[in-house]
Amino acid sequence: MDPVSNSFNPHKLLKEQFVSNLNGSSMLEIASLSTIVPALFLLRRAFCFSYKSDELPDAAKKDDDAVAKSRNLGAYLAVVSLDFLFLIVPTLLVLTVSSLFYALMLLSWTQIVLLLNLFRLASFASNSGSASQLRTNILSYRVNVMIVTCLCILAVDFTIFPRRYAKTETYGTSLMDLGVGSFIVTNSLVSRQARGISSMSWKAAFKSSSPLLVLGFGRLLSTRSVDYQVHVAEYGVHWNFFFTLAAVTILTSIIKIPPKYSGLFGLSLLVGYQWWSVNGLNLYLLSNERGTDLLSQNKEGLFSILGYWGIYLLGVQLGYHLFFGDHKPELKSKKWATIKVSCLSIIFWLTTVVLDSHVERASRRMCNLAYATLVLAQNLQVLAILMLSDCIGVSSISTLEEAINRNLLGTFLVANVLTGLTNMLVDTIFSTPLSALSILVTYAYLLSIITGIADFYGMRIKFW
Repeated sequence: MDPVSNSFNPHKLLKEQFVSNLNGSSMLEIASLSTIVPALFLLRRAFCFSYKSDELPDAAKKDDDAVAKSRNLGAYLAVVSLDFLFLIVPTLLVLTVSSLFYALMLLSWTQIVLLLNLFRLASFASNSGSASQLRTNILSYRVNVMIVTCLCILAVDFTIFPRRYAKTETYGTSLMDLGVGSFIVTNSLVSRQARGISSMSWKAAFKSSSPLLVLGFGRLLSTRSVDYQVHVAEYGVHWNFFFTLAAVTILTSIIKIPPKYSGLFGLSLLVGYQWWSVNGLNLYLLSNERGTDLLSQNKEGLFSILGYWGIYLLGVQLGYHLFFGDHKPELKSKKWATIKVSCLSIIFWLTTVVLDSHVERASRRMCNLAYATLVLAQNLQVLAILMLSDCIGVSSISTLEEAINRNLLGTFLVANVLTGLTNMLVDTIFSTPLSALSILVTYAYLLSIITGIADFYGMRIKFW
């Protein structure tokens, strides 16, 4: 009997082919997507009401308060569900139903323009920023990255998800190409190094990264045991996303670089890696030939660490310079912080265009210089848009955003488990658009509710 027919995943080869040999989309489309999604978050914050945890009765004090606590949990989940409708559903539609894309973008930005005009007089009434406003903006930015990532990792397995948004094979730019790079940037901007906190010893760093290593090996074993589809050209035969995050963390702790100079070191690393790439390394990394040694079998994952570490170091200096370092008083204002982030985003976008055209096309697979500047440009653009909340006089974020932020790793792990289960139970590539959208909405809502319940009961999974 054909062994494939007895597999947990009989359509494994078809699913792998479905996400292979793709060329991505244009940078303009990526910039557009990176505008509308944070704009939805910004609008939600402008009209936000959240569940106040201090309104909860202290159920621990009285045993007979169980019913009251149950009612509070119901109210909490009702607010989470409302956030889901305002944030997750529109984002999912933008990522899947392309015919709604431009209509939603036009609607979102029309409302934003009206809001900015309405609050224009109050927008810069106070030039002094606050720690809480900075925290809120960065929090929302991190959650934005996580939500898009969690939606894409399952949506990509359905035909309703445009192929141009899926990861590219060798060169090109796409929305999903930005995933791991965005994780690196989000963590670097608020890292210990960016905040000027003394670095951990390499032993402490290894201990801190041990959950990532466990998750990396866990993913490797689980995918092998259920015959789950794995695109080998993404990281290699054994390597995966978690190993890359762990490697960057350990390297940063072993080689201690002051935040003031980390950007220079990161840029030098990226330029040197790029020179090596165009002088022959790219031929090796993009070749389909693999030896039997671990280096050859995992060449994409291992060599790309150089690029991701360079991105991390640049992010450290940006975070230190923009948010946490000692600046002149005027640079601490909300107005100037937003302008600086916006200008840096534009500079990185222009640099990406030049590098992509005249040096080497952006490649997520190698994490080359053009890819690094693309990731920084896109992430700073998202952050700059979210920082516009300072101009409309709002600082609170939604309940769902708070819940996800408190459990970023937990949310991502649950999303991966639900994605795996869905692929085991559903022939995703044969699903109709309506059934695919229904499954994705159910998946996203279940993920939101699980995250909300975990936050309500104070469950946390942290690694960094």
